[in-house]
Amino acid sequence: MKAFEAAKDVIAERFPDCDASLLAGSVVREEATSTSDLDIVIFDSEVTSSFRESFYAGQWPVEVFVHNWSSYRGFFDSDCERGQPSMPRMVAEGKVLKWDERLEAVKHEAAGLLKKGPPLWSEETLLLKRYFLTDALDDFVGCTERGEALFIAAKLVEQTSEFYLRANGQWSGSSKWIARSLRNYDAAFAERLIQCFDHFYKSGERKGVVELVDEVLNPYGGRLFEGFSIGKSKRR
Repeated sequence: MKAFEAAKDVIAERFPDCDASLLAGSVVREEATSTSDLDIVIFDSEVTSSFRESFYAGQWPVEVFVHNWSSYRGFFDSDCERGQPSMPRMVAEGKVLKWDERLEAVKHEAAGLLKKGPPLWSEETLLLKRYFLTDALDDFVGCTERGEALFIAAKLVEQTSEFYLRANGQWSGSSKWIARSLRNYDAAFAERLIQCFDHFYKSGERKGVVELVDEVLNPYGGRLFEGFSIGKSKRR
């Protein structure tokens, strides 16, 4: 309630003429930490283009995402296309701070997109992602310098997670939302992946990571190198 009241004060003081607003993010999901901010989505007919702004309101860090009643759709579309539904999730889960009857349709639209899931990868995209995941895995296997291996592992865990989720028609994410998306879809796999990479970071042992990534690739033909091509045109 403290967060909700603080968010209402932000609207009253900084955006009193907006049409509608929602409080979203970790405070609404009851997952807030000591560094969580207030994520506020605002709809305002007078705004000509979307914008994002960050500031402090008392002790609260605040991020506002301001849209008119059509500009939000571009963010819905781009988020869905990349498989990371940040804006649809904020709108669907958001708690109303200021009501407008148009908000009901927008929240319904957002919930529908989340339920539908991301567009399926095309065969071309699947090959491309499989190739680059193979490339990262081969770099990881062959790397002999500890510092470089840490950076390769960071790339590899993101690529593996994205591949596993999107190849199975699931939403992905970035940063903490990768772990959350994995746990929402397959908690057992998520914990195994975390344990494998955690073991590597602590011990330098790579076997578990390599075996896991190969298991992710195997249903789609395994590692891909020989025969892969992109951008090649036929000779006349």
